[in-house]
Amino acid sequence: MSQEFEPRIVAFCCHHCAYGAADLAGAMRLRYPEGVRVVRLPCTGKLDVAHVLEAFERGADGAFVAG
Repeated sequence: MSQEFEPRIVAFCCHHCAYGAADLAGAMRLRYPEGVRVVRLPCTGKLDVAHVLEAFERGADGAFVAG
């Protein structure tokens, strides 16, 4: 039995920029992979490396920062 690997990705998104795009995708009923989790930030410029490291500690396979 072959199982496909689906990575778990944490997307850190700026509230004023990239999060709006993710929200619009949801409103348009567009789908993105189930392994993607979006975290809304006030500003990606304030993203602390500790948050990214915590995502990996909790099992994320990758992190994406969008601003």
